[in-house]
Order: sequence, then structure tokens, then C-alpha cells
Amino acid sequence: MNKITKKSFYSFLALYLISSFIFLSLAAYWFFNSQVSMEMSNNFYKMNYIADKVSAEIIHADMKKTAFKLKNFDYARVGVFSKTKKLLDGETVQKVDFGKDFYMKNGIFTLVSKRSAGHLGREYIVVQSSKCIDNVEKIKNKIAYAVIITAFLIITIALFLSYIFLKPIRDKMQEIEEFVKDTTHELNTPITALMMSTSRLKNSDKCNEKVLQNISISTKQLHDIYASLTYISFDNKSEDAKETAFDKVVKEDISYFGELLNKKNITLEADLEACNIMIAPTKAKMLINNLLSNAIKYSMPNATIKITTTAKILTIEDEGIGIAKEKLQHIFERFVRANSYAGGFGVGLSIVESIVKEYDFKLHIDSKENVGTKITVEF
Repeated sequence: MNKITKKSFYSFLALYLISSFIFLSLAAYWFFNSQVSMEMSNNFYKMNYIADKVSAEIIHADMKKTAFKLKNFDYARVGVFSKTKKLLDGETVQKVDFGKDFYMKNGIFTLVSKRSAGHLGREYIVVQSSKCIDNVEKIKNKIAYAVIITAFLIITIALFLSYIFLKPIRDKMQEIEEFVKDTTHELNTPITALMMSTSRLKNSDKCNEKVLQNISISTKQLHDIYASLTYISFDNKSEDAKETAFDKVVKEDISYFGELLNKKNITLEADLEACNIMIAPTKAKMLINNLLSNAIKYSMPNATIKITTTAKILTIEDEGIGIAKEKLQHIFERFVRANSYAGGFGVGLSIVESIVKEYDFKLHIDSKENVGTKITVEF
């Protein structure tokens, strides 16, 4: 990853983790408080139930004139006191404050009940329990473990999502870097040719036809690069479509590439029937320009290119290097090149596809390595 991608990665990761941990902390705090509140309520009701049960047994023993025997309770310790606060039955954990009905001291809850109403001389029923604090501690530990596990999962998910979300940015940055590198290379060739040809003209007493041809070819290459870059950089959908004689556009383009065809000694066979379609003239020029340019670029010297137009079809067939089968599905992606045979920066077929989609045309491509490529556009 380069510096920009790393910065984006760490920024996204930090933002995701900070926001996630804030929400996790708030959720854990809310859940802990709700569980503690619920445990406190349950504790009170359990202690209250024990006090009611002991009171009922005291009253029942008094009415039946039977002896009262205090039972043991797992949840709490129970002490039964007289009116003078003397312990008559059971035991308590700590000293009792009989002036309070329900309170907590040193982690032990104490409930003082007078529901026995003095039956059998038993005035106070005291219930003491530390189970609530023990349960709260268990809840705290469980939530802490859950938070740690959740935090680990959040970090793992954050790393995964950061990689997934930033992968397109990383890929795009790589495409841009390669695009800049390829564009620099593509511009360097015609500019160098122009400089050398101009230098020769200056040092020559007479005009050299070959030098002029090189200047013309290099100028056209620069113009084509400029046109492609302009098309992919600006909105071209505003141009209105109109009826265009596409076969005439093809003738003009053949003439435009005439010098390049002669330089590579490529034979171009054209069978052009009238072909009138609704398309913006500039885009008609871009469509045939990119297709014919690719055919010339990827054809060997002394090869043949065939161009055919009918009322609704354009076909360009070359005897070039062809395209590997596994790369056919990717050749219309911007900045993607099927091979590095003749340079370029992978926007030609992307432009062709965008024009075809805009006007709802159909595009077919049939290619075999070292045999050639046939492209058909149905209007």
C-alpha cells in the first residue's frame, strides 16, 4: 500500500474501532445496570418471600398450639427476635439495625419484618443475604468476558471490512499510477519523433517526405491521445445525437490512418455500404477511431485489415496477435490491457463500450491468439 492508501486504511480503521467501542461500552454499561437493577429487585422479592414464609409458619404454629421450628434457607440466613430484640431462633450474619426495614451494609442486604405480629413472642423476622452482591459480581465478570470477546471480534471484522472497503481505492490508486506511467510512455513516443523530425528539417536544405510523414503520424497520435483523455475526463453525454452517415465517417478515418497503414505496410480492404445511424458525430468518430486504431496497433507489418459496413452493422477484422480467451471478459474495463505488445493505456475499448451502451448498440468480439480479432457492432 502507498502512503495515501495506508492513511485511508488507518483512518477508516480508527474511526470504525472508536465508534464501535463507544457503542459497545454504552451497551455494556446499560446492560450491566439493567441486570443489577433486575438482580436487586429479585433479591428483595426473595428475601421478602422468606420473611413472609417464616411469619406464616409462626402464626400457623401459634394457632395450632404447636412448637415452632425455623427452617434453613439456602438463599439467606434468618433470625427471629423478640420484642426486646433478643435472638430466639436462627442466626444473623451481622448486627441488625431494627430501625430500618431494608438496607445494605458491607455487601450484605438486611430485611426487617414485623409480619409475625408478636405471635409466640416473636416480634422481628430478620433476613440477611449476600447472594445479590455475589450475583452482581458474576454478572460483571460475564459482561467483562463478553466485552473482551466482542472487542476481539470487532477488531477482526474492522480489519476485514477495512480491507474489503479500501480494496477498490487501492486498486484504483494502482490503476492511476499505471495510467500515469503508461500515458507518460505513450506521449513520449510521438513527442520524441516530433522533436527528431523537426531537428532533421532544420538541418536539411530541402523538405524530406519521410520526415513530414513522421511528423504527421506523431501529431495524429498526440491528437488521438488527447481525444481519448478528454472523453474519459469530461461529460460527453450532452452532445445531441443526429442522423449520421457512418460509412462516410469510416472513410474519413481510413484516410486519417493512411500514413500509419503505409508505414506498417498494412493492406486495408473496405466494403462500405450506406449506413445511416442516430449518433453524435464526435462519438461516431471516437467509435471507429478506437476500433481501427487497435486493429492497426496490434497487427503485424504486411497484414490485412477488413472493414465492412451494412445498413445496421460495422465489422472490423484483423490478422493481429489476438486476445487470450481468459482476458476477453476484462478487456472493456478502463485501464485494462489484454497485453503489452503495442503499449497504450487501456481506455480505447472502454470508450467503445460506453458509446455502445449509451446508444443501446450491440457489441460482439471474437478473437484467437496469433490468429486475429473480429469485432462486430450492431446498430
